[in-house]
Amino acid sequence: MRLVSATLAAALLAAAGLASAQQTPPAAAPIRADKIILVGDSTTAVQSGWGSSFCSHHVSSFIACVNLARGGRSTLSYRAEGSWDIALAEMKVGRYDGVWVLVQLGHNDQPGKPGRSTDIATEFPANLRRYVEEIRAAGAHPVLLTPLTRRAFKDGRLLDDLRPWADVIRGIANDMQVPLVDLHARSVAAVQALGPAQSMRFAQAPAWSWMYAAAQTGTTVDHDAPALPVASPDPTGRPLLGQPKRQFDYTHLGPEGADFFAAIVADELSHAVPELRERIYP
Repeated sequence: MRLVSATLAAALLAAAGLASAQQTPPAAAPIRADKIILVGDSTTAVQSGWGSSFCSHHVSSFIACVNLARGGRSTLSYRAEGSWDIALAEMKVGRYDGVWVLVQLGHNDQPGKPGRSTDIATEFPANLRRYVEEIRAAGAHPVLLTPLTRRAFKDGRLLDDLRPWADVIRGIANDMQVPLVDLHARSVAAVQALGPAQSMRFAQAPAWSWMYAAAQTGTTVDHDAPALPVASPDPTGRPLLGQPKRQFDYTHLGPEGADFFAAIVADELSHAVPELRERIYP
């Protein structure tokens, strides 16, 4: 009887050990995650650019997408105000396989903008080169974007006033072996194909009827329509502090424009950076 009991006890112990082993889950494989940081002006920023749509609809859950673009900034003012310090710090946060910094500036580097304008022959390229160098020094990967086109026309032809700045960026990308997203070339082709009237739908607010009528003749007119505030959730109807205002112009993007150009950025990026191709949805 004692022998039977001992044998039974040993069997029970062995069964318990086997069950315990079966219940232990396998070790989880560590994920591979990347980060994309957007640096730019209002044509990339939330509320007015393509950046939010890009982060929301064109990256997988294995990419952290951080939009640090700010309206009205140039290669000079983005650094001078401290936004670049924030971007540099963000490059070093988290355990990511790769950190990619997409830089799209140029609109506000154009002449006539005190405190922001830069000389296209000297300051502008020097500023961009410094951004590239500091991104690499931080252990991240730079990607340069040529600026999104404006959508003003004359006699049926797009007024391509940003081309010289796009050319500088293309040259720097080539010289410094930086991946290039040629948003300018793609957006120029798309907007020219749509024409002045159809491309108006990309703006933040509808154009006034007289603006649309002018566009149908092939030439756009100045956008001096008043801003349209977003409906306030405050029951008193008072506007909220910092509440965005939507207005028609030929530069900034509403939801349809943001979605349209974000898809172009995603498509270009998937070709320019093969390492991200499986995690980008054009």
